Amino acid sequence: MVRINGADVLAAGKSLAAYLDENDFPRARIAVERNGEIVPKAKYEETILVDGDKIEIVSFVGGG
Repeated sequence: MVRINGADVLAAGKSLAAYLDENDFPRARIAVERNGEIVPKAKYEETILVDGDKIEIVSFVGGG
């Protein structure tokens, strides 16, 4: 199980890019933290989620 934004998800073995695409996250408007470290966008394809990972996905919202 991978904990994503506080929920346990069956995502182990998937790339971060695949998870984001499957769940319609707009890559241009998010930041991803894995186990306390920011994942660079260039690394999404090669970052494989493993059991025990803690992922936080934050969306940027414009306003003013």
